[in-house]
Parts: sequence; C-alpha cells; structure tokens
Amino acid sequence: MPFRDQVDPEIVHALDFFPAELMTAIGDDPPLARKMFQPIWDALADDAPPTDVAIEETSAPGPDGDIPVVIYQPPTPAPRGGLLWIHGGGYIVGSGRNDPHGIGFAEHVGCTVVSVDYRLAPESTYKESVADCVGALNWLVDNAAELGVDPKRIAVGGASAGGGLTAGVALHNRDHAGHDLALQLLIYPMIDDRHDTPSGHEITHPTVWNRAVSLKAWRMYLGDEYGTDAVSPYAAAARAKSVSGLPPAFVTVGALDLFRDEDIAYAQRLMAAGVPTELQVYPGMYHGAEMSAPDADVSTRMRLGYRDAVKRAIG
Repeated sequence: MPFRDQVDPEIVHALDFFPAELMTAIGDDPPLARKMFQPIWDALADDAPPTDVAIEETSAPGPDGDIPVVIYQPPTPAPRGGLLWIHGGGYIVGSGRNDPHGIGFAEHVGCTVVSVDYRLAPESTYKESVADCVGALNWLVDNAAELGVDPKRIAVGGASAGGGLTAGVALHNRDHAGHDLALQLLIYPMIDDRHDTPSGHEITHPTVWNRAVSLKAWRMYLGDEYGTDAVSPYAAAARAKSVSGLPPAFVTVGALDLFRDEDIAYAQRLMAAGVPTELQVYPGMYHGAEMSAPDADVSTRMRLGYRDAVKRAIG
C-alpha cells in the first residue's frame, strides 16, 4: 500500500510540511538545511497563543566552553520539577530555542524547562553533543535552587535526535554515578545507526525522515565510528550491552516512523531489565507529525501522552 494511503487522514495534508529539498539538504548540505529548517520551525512558535512562560537565553559552563541554554519558567510557585529538554533535527539541524516544546511542557507540567543548544554534526560528532547535554544536566542540578527546581524531580527528555541524546545521557549518567533522574522521555528517539529492521527499510517517503537521509546523518554524527562495531552506546543507545539500572522511561512513536521497530525493541529491553517503562505507538502517525499537524486528534493524543508522562514524573 502506498505510504500516503497508510497515513491518518487528519495528517495527510501535512506530509509536505518539511519539503523533500530540506530532507535532501540535511544529508548533503547541512548549512543549507539549517537555513531552510529554522524558518519552518519558527513559524510554529509564531502561531502559538500568548503565554505567561518567561523565556531566558543564557549559558551553562561546559567542558569546552559555555553551552547555550534557553530557560522556560512558568509562573508556578517554586520548587518546581525540572526538565532538561534536548531538541531534535537528526543531529544536524535545530536549536535550543525550541518554543513549541519548551513552552508546551512548562505550561502543561508547571515545570522549569532548560533546553540545551548542543553542538551539531558534521562540525562536531556525538562526543561533543553528549558532552554538552551532560554539562547542561549537571548545570541544571547544581543550580536547582536558583532555578526554583526540586533536585529530586528532574527529568531528561527529547524528540527524535533529542530522544536519542536523552537515551545516551541516561546511559552516561548511570555509568558515571550521576544524578537520580525521575524520567527519561523518549519521543520517537533516534537510537540505532543500523536501521536494520522492517520499518528501517520501509520508510522511504521523500518528505518524512527516511532511511536515506537518516543513514547520512548517522555517518556525520558518528564520524570515524560509523559502520564499525565501535559505535558508542552514548551515541546509539540500541548498542548498549545492558539497560538495567536506568531511570523510568516513556517511549512513544508512530507506526509509520522509520524508528518504530528500534524504539519498540528498546522499550522491550528496558521492560525486560526491570526499568519501569511505558510504550505508546500511534497508528497512521509518521515522524514528527504531532508538530506539523498539531490540531489532528492523533497529534493531540500523542502530545498529551508525553506531556502527561512528564507531569506524572515531576509535576
């Protein structure tokens, strides 16, 4: 059956929200892709209703210099829960100024959101991206009182590449005796560089995140490790030999997402290892559609699903 015919009818109109030229540019010309991507994403923020969430752009100290972060503060009395948010974009595009998610979580959960503007590929590899996210997490914990955050109610979350980094940060945090995290929020996470699954081969539609562009993105993100057995689990969490001892997880993905099978498999591994895990799979949903077709019923259900998960964990 053609891909378009499998898509939920309410979101078919948004299949071309990200044009095929953008997908091609992500794999072939990252600087051009960034110029194309950011105005499209910013338009989502421009269409948002007024908010009482205060937004501050600042920086956190990192291992290689300052890490840009954006703080989203709701009017909720302190102490609040805290969410380290890691943006998506295939490890190639995107920025820490992620208002649709930052404002959305701050309003719905009543938590402080710190969104990290980590270094991107191909100028940097996963080592720098992970280091920036870990540095931002450490800063959030160390400055919890100043931020009005309860240090016992801190979660890490992200979508797509941000979900992949979330999983990597959770593994790094476990392996280095880090912080007590309340939740790892994995929204259609990008966690397996091999894509050797049915969905990893099936999803080839040119205007959604597809196999061809994803493999190119992984090559840039992994650098010299690409195509070898040396790929770090901090880069591709599916490579982790053990997932025991990780924080509770919420995993959500669409049935028409390139990452469907690898995400379901990772959730199953977490469950088998005794990690409290909730998994939601949405029929007819392709990658990122809850943001490009925000008013559709399936989009609303997916967004409420992951926002409520954070609210239960740290709200």
